[in-house]
Amino acid sequence: MPLSARVLAGERRAIARAISLVENQTADGREVVRQLFPRAGRAYLVGVTGPPGAGKSTLVDKLVSHVRQLDLTVAVIAVDPSSPFTGGAILGDRLRMGEHVADTGVFIRSMATRGHLGGLAMSTSDAAIVLDAAGFDIVIIETVGVGQDEVDVVRTTDVSIVTLVPGTGDDVQAIKAGIMEIGDIFVVNKADREGAERMVESVAANLSLQEFGPGDWHPRILKTQASHGTGVPELWAAIEAFRAHTGAAQAARRRARQAWRLRELVSRCFASAVDAVLGSGEVDRLVNEIAEGRLDPMTAADDVVVRTCQAVAAGGTSAIGPLPDGGGHRGEQHA
Repeated sequence: MPLSARVLAGERRAIARAISLVENQTADGREVVRQLFPRAGRAYLVGVTGPPGAGKSTLVDKLVSHVRQLDLTVAVIAVDPSSPFTGGAILGDRLRMGEHVADTGVFIRSMATRGHLGGLAMSTSDAAIVLDAAGFDIVIIETVGVGQDEVDVVRTTDVSIVTLVPGTGDDVQAIKAGIMEIGDIFVVNKADREGAERMVESVAANLSLQEFGPGDWHPRILKTQASHGTGVPELWAAIEAFRAHTGAAQAARRRARQAWRLRELVSRCFASAVDAVLGSGEVDRLVNEIAEGRLDPMTAADDVVVRTCQAVAAGGTSAIGPLPDGGGHRGEQHA
């Protein structure tokens, strides 16, 4: 039976294998995504982001437990830092969710960032397609926890939850920049700590500076103690409220997500075409000329674009070839 058919049947080993192929950016992985994409689009994608130490993994763990009580199936993509030794995921998040391993209604997968910025791994979107097509009702994507630049999650999920924690020093520093602009729901976790109410007030003050049109969703601010499960039911209620509120707007958000994904893939394809057409030696020559001041970067870039496009036009799509192979899989298999 083809791998895609086994994924559609919900076979866990097949799901794990498909994600491995996708994560390694292989030709087989791309073919699996092509076959599964028409069957995706039913799952609701929940993104959980925030700074390190905010308790994201514990919050996701309790959220999974709550969702299972509602008789919904749930998959988790936990994006972990890359190991400096193997390049694979360190697996810290997955270890903290170990109690769900025996639950057939839960699938947990760790993915290494492998140097990709923005809080997610490069293949997170494709892994979500696999899990969506496999029939999971909810797919939760937890970012790596690198700080204020974790904005890719809003381009990947249907709802973005920003998790914050009091007692980290400068409350304004903790909630400024892009991370404040992507939150649909804000969670002040570890709310039993001193400064939790001040953090709530800081988030509310920041949101008050933003303009909301008639009918726009006003981000909610919740307090939780994830280690005890306190506030988790309220968080799920807020997720459901956001899902109901967005309604038709959800389709527009998903369209914007696909537009961003298309541009990302085109950029990667073009970079692959440049390598195939020019070769590393020619690229190195251009770099040397720029470094020596004999050529400016803009002229070099224009030259690369023109020559690459001419080669592709002359040789057809075969001049591009496949996207670069991500190498052997060094992470984990499946829950």
